[in-house]
Amino acid sequence: MIKEVEVRIDLSKVNDEEFLYQQGIKKMFIDHGRIQHWEVTKKSIDARQRQPVFVYRLRFYIDEAPVEKQTILSQYEDTKNKQEAIIVGAGPAGYFAALEMIELGIRPIIFEQGKDVRARRKDLKAIQQDGVVNDKSNYCYGEGGAGTYSDGKLYTRSHKRGKIIKVLELLVEHGAKTDILQDAHPHIGSNKLPQIVQNIRKTIEDFGGEIHFDATMTDLLLEGKKCVGVVINNEKEYRARAVVLATGHSAREVYTLLDKKGVTIASKPFALGVRIEHPQTIIDEVQYNRKDRGEHLPAASYSLACQVDDRGVFSFCMCPGGLVVPAATAPGEIVVNGMSLSRRDSPYANAGTVVAVEEADMSEFADEGKFAGLAFQKSVEQKLFAYGDGSQRAPAQRLTDFVAGKLSADLAPSSYIPTLYPAPLHELLPKGIYTRLQQGVVKFGKMMNGYYTSQANVIGVESRTSSPMKIPRNKDTFMHDDAEGLFPCGEGAGYAGGIVSAAMDGQNVAKATARYLK
Repeated sequence: MIKEVEVRIDLSKVNDEEFLYQQGIKKMFIDHGRIQHWEVTKKSIDARQRQPVFVYRLRFYIDEAPVEKQTILSQYEDTKNKQEAIIVGAGPAGYFAALEMIELGIRPIIFEQGKDVRARRKDLKAIQQDGVVNDKSNYCYGEGGAGTYSDGKLYTRSHKRGKIIKVLELLVEHGAKTDILQDAHPHIGSNKLPQIVQNIRKTIEDFGGEIHFDATMTDLLLEGKKCVGVVINNEKEYRARAVVLATGHSAREVYTLLDKKGVTIASKPFALGVRIEHPQTIIDEVQYNRKDRGEHLPAASYSLACQVDDRGVFSFCMCPGGLVVPAATAPGEIVVNGMSLSRRDSPYANAGTVVAVEEADMSEFADEGKFAGLAFQKSVEQKLFAYGDGSQRAPAQRLTDFVAGKLSADLAPSSYIPTLYPAPLHELLPKGIYTRLQQGVVKFGKMMNGYYTSQANVIGVESRTSSPMKIPRNKDTFMHDDAEGLFPCGEGAGYAGGIVSAAMDGQNVAKATARYLK
């Protein structure tokens, strides 16, 4: 018999396994001699009361031992002589599609326009310290995708896509700590993910797959209504019966290429705003009701949302104990994002704070048709860059000055390495976006006492929450109706929003690919 119970533990007992075990036994009224095995299946924090507590879900095996579970990787077989499928993009959607294909007996051939995960570091250093943006290798492009060097949060609400646990188990089998199987909001960290991503690459190659870096898809091969392959770097054709497009939310040239080839694309809703950075101590005190969170509590986070003039204003990609980083993908633009290392021990907390973009905001780009959202997104990024000095220094205001609509005389300390400079974001941002952000953060201050403070900086611009474009696909076949054999996938196609949801979409697309090929 297997039984699960929930146990609430005071902070002082959080590392006492024997105490945890005994509390679970008391809940069940069962003689401990009948317990063959026990384990933690979920761990979270309840900070709603004056004193935060840890909440554990424990699983007990009574009068029986757990069945030893076979690892996912132990079930893989070599695909070297199997049918091939092309994957464009080596982010979570592309890599997890490849792993699923191997499990299904398909040989994945992956093309990534950026560099491998280690080589990317030089380009990240260049954008951080020298303001030099490599349009093929940056925080968004390269092995592992945007998630590798921007935090590694593994939380998703997209349970309808499939079983999240398989993604987490594969990450553990490739080197992640088993904690991610238990934590309510699992996180790996940008310092740990590169090695895990390399391990995934090795698995793909060990089982017959191929991975090509510095390999940009410059054309899509179509024969009638069928997609039959890709052209890489304007030079070489690669053919396969199935092509998975897992190019991420910032690969704008892919949309242009598809439109040129007559493959239907469409605009989709997206959001745009700023990144707001507080001292972590403020967030800790608000959320935990204590000035010093102590050794057991992690850096506190928050999630805020409200309506302003019938439009959503919400926090996004919250990074406790994190850093703000430059996330531009081309020269001449300012884009910021957030990340946390595994320990989340930075003295700062940051979160994207964004507004849903609607047609009224994009009226001056109406002539762009379905590309209006993309043109609007670009225009804001380029406007903020043009206001600056030609570097990746980011424009910012103190939060209270942002709301008051006045230029800050100086700025609060920040984690942003290229540095910040005072700028009138209230004038630089589109009016409809600014006014809703202005009213939204005032509401947030009422929801979360201490949030609204001059010690926080508002940094522009947070514009890559998702793609403003979508590559439609058939809900049954996962293929594009205009191109048989073409499988749009992940964030860039409009079907995911983060590492886990992108990985799950990759798995689902791989299954659809297998059905099509077989």
